[in-house]
Amino acid sequence: MIERAPFGRTGHPSSRVIFGAAAFARIAQERADEVLPVLDAFGVNHLDTAADYGDAELRLAPWLTGRRDDFFVATKTGERTGPGARAALERSLERLGVEEVDLIQLHNRVEEDEWASAPGPGGAVEALVRARDEGLTRFIGVTGHGLRIAAMHRRSLERFDFDSVLLPYNHSLLTDDLYRSEVEALLATCEVRGVAVQTIKAVARRRWPAGYEGPRFSWYEPLPLGEELARAVRFVLGRPGPFLNSSSDLRLLRPILEAAAGLGGSAGPGIPDDAVLRRDTEALGIEPLFDRARLERI
Repeated sequence: MIERAPFGRTGHPSSRVIFGAAAFARIAQERADEVLPVLDAFGVNHLDTAADYGDAELRLAPWLTGRRDDFFVATKTGERTGPGARAALERSLERLGVEEVDLIQLHNRVEEDEWASAPGPGGAVEALVRARDEGLTRFIGVTGHGLRIAAMHRRSLERFDFDSVLLPYNHSLLTDDLYRSEVEALLATCEVRGVAVQTIKAVARRRWPAGYEGPRFSWYEPLPLGEELARAVRFVLGRPGPFLNSSSDLRLLRPILEAAAGLGGSAGPGIPDDAVLRRDTEALGIEPLFDRARLERI
């Protein structure tokens, strides 16, 4: 079983691996239903989806019929205006077949104009606070990609008391000294304020090489199965606090869960040695997904 920990100040004892339902964007219900027993076997009790993850919300809906209380359910909206965010949340509730979600997140709030407009008068934050007061959601979070997001999240927390943040976190990205320092500052802020920290791209290898013609189940090339992937999971979960959102490549779900379960809770192995992780980087040609310039966006 995977260790559970309080999801920030929400108090929910979430599995430290969160199921990333982006993996359900374009699959049949029958295939999605095969995943539920896997999650149950490892004790995963936290689901993360989004309005723009294709059919993901629809695929989760049958799971929640009769089992709503078994899962912490999070979704996201990319809308920045109040009316747009409210409409998106209501649509997500309908698609999920629930009366409330546990967490609604402002999706990929990175760009300066969107950062400024969402918390302003008539913006998305105002509408989601109203929705929270009405019982349509319990908590409000913010997510983002790229190497600017850690600093942006700290600015977002200055404007509004978000309950959770989500950002990229893996060894190759943290070799960028500035990003590492901004991540550390964000984690310190979140620890003091009880804000839950979710990580993405834990098992990313690099962007797809030019000319690659094989199957693609995520927008980046993931690590291959093996010890390198297990160490990448340990790099995130060996540190107390952060949660790991599983990959949109569904083939990696069980290996990620097995690696996480092998940690053995707080008594398990910690973060792998940096020299070992650097050898993995060299052997597999691991590259950062973002670079603050040409590769900043997905």
